[in-house]
Amino acid sequence: MTSYLEFEKPIADLEGQILELKKISAKEEGAVDTADEIARLEKRSQDALVDIYRKLTPWQKAQVARHPARPHGLHYIEALFTDFTPLAGDRNFGEDHAIVTGFARFQGQPVAVIAQEKGSDTKTRLKHNFGMARPEGYRKAVRIMELANRFGLPVITLVDTSGAYPGIGAEERGQAEAIARSTEKCLNLDVPVISIVIGEGGSGGAIAIATANKVFMLEHAIYSVISPEAGASILWRDSARAKDVATAMKITAQDLLQFKVIDGIIDEPLGGAHRDVDAVMVEAEKCIAEALKEFEGKDGAEIKRQRREKFLAIGRNL
Repeated sequence: MTSYLEFEKPIADLEGQILELKKISAKEEGAVDTADEIARLEKRSQDALVDIYRKLTPWQKAQVARHPARPHGLHYIEALFTDFTPLAGDRNFGEDHAIVTGFARFQGQPVAVIAQEKGSDTKTRLKHNFGMARPEGYRKAVRIMELANRFGLPVITLVDTSGAYPGIGAEERGQAEAIARSTEKCLNLDVPVISIVIGEGGSGGAIAIATANKVFMLEHAIYSVISPEAGASILWRDSARAKDVATAMKITAQDLLQFKVIDGIIDEPLGGAHRDVDAVMVEAEKCIAEALKEFEGKDGAEIKRQRREKFLAIGRNL
C-alpha cells in the first residue's frame, strides 16, 4: 500500500479513485467501461504530481527524504554491488547495526562499502537503531577504511542518518571522539572516497563517513548540521517551527550544490526515489562509476590533496 505524505493528499485522492475503478472493472463482468475515466484520472494524477514536486519547499523535501518507503543503505548494497562480504564489530566493544560495512565488487572492481541503514519496518528499524550509530559503528567504519587503504580499494559510503545516537551509553563510550576519528580517517586515506547522501545527512553522524573526494546527494535528500526540529527547539523552544529552520538552513541538494558543499545531484523519479527504486539505482550506479573514473591513475598523495583542498574551499569565493 502506498504511503502518502501530507502535501500529497490531492494525489492520494486521485490514485484512490483510480484504484477503486480498477477494482470495479475487474470484479464485475459487463460493467460500464471505465478505461476512459481511468485514463483521465491518471493524467490528472500525473499533472498534480508534476505540479507539486516542481515547487517543493525545503521542509517538504525533508519529508520526502524521510519517506518510510524510501530505499535505504541495504537496498543500494543489494542493487549496486556483487559479492558483498560484511564486516562486523569494532574489535573493542561490539557490533553496531546502524552502520553496515563490508567488501564488495562494483562493476567488477573491488571496493569497500560503508552504509548507514535505518531499517524498513518496525523490527529492522529497532535492529538498526533508526540509522543512528553509536561509537562502535564509527570505529567499525574506521576499521574498514584502514583495510581499504592497506589494499588500495576505493571506499563507497551511503549516508542516511538523522544524526549519531545521543544516548548516555554512547557518550560514555566516546561518541564525539569516535566521530572525530572517523572524519580524520576519511581525510587521510590514500584511496578515493565517494559518498552519496541517499536520504538524511544529519550533522557529525553523517560527515564522519562523508568527508569524501566526491559528495553527491539524491535530488530530494537533505544535508544539515542539525535536524530542523532540533534547530527550532533550540532557537524558539518550539519544534513546530521546523519549517522555518529548514528554509533558513539551506538543507536541500540544490542549495548545497550552489554553495559547493556537494559535487553533484542524482536525479530521482517524479514523486521521489520510493516511486521507482530501479531508476534510482541506475542513476546512482552511473554517478559512482563516473566519479571513480576521475581518480584512475592518480596516486595517493594527489587523491588526499584533492580531498583536503575540496573541504578547505567550502565557503570561500561564493
